[in-house]
Amino acid sequence: MPTDLPRVLSVNIGRPMLQRVPEGRPTGIDKRPVEVLRVSDPGPRRILDGAGVSGVEGDHVGDGRFHGGSDRAVYAYAREELDLWAEALGRELPDGHFGENLTTTGLDVDAAEVGDRWRVGSAVLEVRWTRQPCATFGEWMGEPGWVKRFMAHGRTGSLLSVVEPGEIRTGDPVVVERCGSGIDLPMVLRAKMGDVDLARRVLDAEVYTGHRRQQFLDVVARDR
Repeated sequence: MPTDLPRVLSVNIGRPMLQRVPEGRPTGIDKRPVEVLRVSDPGPRRILDGAGVSGVEGDHVGDGRFHGGSDRAVYAYAREELDLWAEALGRELPDGHFGENLTTTGLDVDAAEVGDRWRVGSAVLEVRWTRQPCATFGEWMGEPGWVKRFMAHGRTGSLLSVVEPGEIRTGDPVVVERCGSGIDLPMVLRAKMGDVDLARRVLDAEVYTGHRRQQFLDVVARDR
């Protein structure tokens, strides 16, 4: 296997912790490196025993209304992006600090297109969705206007489904199988936030069905 492939720099799991936001509800945003991730399809987004369901064994998902489920099973973020933010904020940002399960290196995570597949470890993951930061993330970072600033940057990492369950470890190469959908993650983010032309492009590409497709139909409908 080529030695210049992108790789997993860190695999991370969040244990339940309390912070001011969300009040009274544990969050799993504080993700720390572990030896191995065991990933599988968690099924539809739902609340189980007061929490959401992650695709990563042992990873806490605090709010099942907005997190977890099949198309948000695993979250990946590039170390290169963390380094840019660390420089901009003047502070250290360890692997996992943005709540990612996979911290990658050598991979432009945000250039991924919906439908791309990543063979990593013994698992196969598929790029499905883009992160929309919430108040929990803002509270965790403690930076004024953080959510708006992160959104404006437009590179929010990749939420992936689990096509084939397996184990992922630090150092595992990431073999990317391009699908050619032409719909990258920043495009999805801008479309769902109200860019009508991009919403139409996403719809035309037919990369989403069900409630995900309806989100873009709603964006287009508001323009009429």
